[in-house]
Amino acid sequence: MACPAQVAAVTCPPLASTLGVAKEGLQTQGPIVGAHTLSEMSGPTPFKMRFVHLDLKGAPPRVSYFSEIFPLFHALGANGLLIEYEDMFPYEGRLRLLRATHAYSPSEVTEILRLARLSELEVVPLVQTFGHMEFVLKHAAFAHLREVAPFPNTLNPHEAESLALVGAMIDQVLELHRGARWLHVGCDEVYYLGEGEASRRWLQQEQNSQAKLCLSHMRAVASHVLARHPGITPLVWDDMLRDIPQDQLTASGVPQLVEPVLWDYGADLDIHSKVLLMEKYRECGFPRLWAASAFKGATGASQALPHIEHHLRNHAQWLQVAGSGPADMLQGIILTGWQRYDHFSVLCELLPVGIPSLAACLQLLLHGGFTEHVRLRVENLLGLPSLEAAAIPSEGTGSFPGSDIHALVTQVSFYLRSSVDALLERNRYVTGWFSPYHRRRKLIHPVMVQHIQPEVLSLLGRWSALVQQLETALQLAFYPDAVEEWLEENVRPSMQQLQDLLQDLSEAATTGPCPPALAGTLVGTAEGQGPQEG
Repeated sequence: MACPAQVAAVTCPPLASTLGVAKEGLQTQGPIVGAHTLSEMSGPTPFKMRFVHLDLKGAPPRVSYFSEIFPLFHALGANGLLIEYEDMFPYEGRLRLLRATHAYSPSEVTEILRLARLSELEVVPLVQTFGHMEFVLKHAAFAHLREVAPFPNTLNPHEAESLALVGAMIDQVLELHRGARWLHVGCDEVYYLGEGEASRRWLQQEQNSQAKLCLSHMRAVASHVLARHPGITPLVWDDMLRDIPQDQLTASGVPQLVEPVLWDYGADLDIHSKVLLMEKYRECGFPRLWAASAFKGATGASQALPHIEHHLRNHAQWLQVAGSGPADMLQGIILTGWQRYDHFSVLCELLPVGIPSLAACLQLLLHGGFTEHVRLRVENLLGLPSLEAAAIPSEGTGSFPGSDIHALVTQVSFYLRSSVDALLERNRYVTGWFSPYHRRRKLIHPVMVQHIQPEVLSLLGRWSALVQQLETALQLAFYPDAVEEWLEENVRPSMQQLQDLLQDLSEAATTGPCPPALAGTLVGTAEGQGPQEG
């Protein structure tokens, strides 16, 4: 993925209206996001193509959820999808081992494409072909094709088998995507390139460089696409191209083969630098460019809720870039929604949880700003009483597909850990009479069980009921392994703390009389009274 690791982690402020803050900030940034009515907005959006990115390497939705959400994508202003299948694609033959446990079948991929067409969403598949090859190179059968033996990130570009491998992946994907106009071939974050033994030997030769090595592989992959699949244009993430000298980039022939996707997910991206980069690419010979923003998955690897203000600012600044850069070069924008930072990282925001952010960002792009009128339109489309309610637990769930997941995840994220921490760290009976010291030795005054146990049981019962609702909702949208992973990462640690506390209470209550060494410290607590204050 075009990994957002460079973006500083941001956490959602508790019970804050992130959209309210966003609106105030955005309306101070000039004409693009000024406080105009819809009728006063001048001109259409500069982004004719607005593709929503589906990152399927984590928590891939069931096809039934796509049938619900694609019409909403269209209503919000999207007209395309960038589908990053990774291990969810039904590879065949030697590549069959790449399939995840719940990989889509060929008929399910066909159904996804049919559903996209019904909602007038053009599909661009994405196949990683250089960096972020973990889902391929983790397998023993392909480990010998790693650039650096211990790490499965990057493909060794010197091996003929490497090009044959990605060529076969491309061919199988495009076989199921007949009629596609573009294929995204990745090529971002090619970590450790040049550090393998073959690369080190190659780089010792005069006039060879890491940039030349990178461009050579890009050219080979793009040439395969164009030769085997005429009419399809390869897209590449642009980060590996940014620092290559202009003359070298021009002479490589790559600008005639691919269209770069300039990605930046920051809330404070450097508009001037982006415009200069676009100018550089234009002068190198790239006829068209794409932009890539983010509506989720870019503010922290383990983020559970999108920081909507961050994403709105990101899109507002991309509008400024589009308005300031070379005319008619930007083909469109890809609104990325990362689900993992890489194949081995934890899940970040689930797709249903990111829908309010996606809705706000798409409408901002479509209307040229995020005015009060745009806000009301987003609220109507999502069935929310207010967008602020999307960020506040129990303040309205909305009517969009997955809104129940959004509401329940929001409650878990705000309150589960904090409520358990409050019990363990600030409850006077727990901290005063059942500390870790007491728990390890199973020591407690019997009356304290009566003070602590009911509160623990009550808290556990309330959360167990809500988690059961959440698990049921998740199972309708996702496959069992994704449900298990999300709950284990975000719910079970806190629930286990409560269960462990109950277990320790039960064992301590059955160990018999309090040891003499502690008897004096518990005198006077028979009625649950704490120490007398002077």
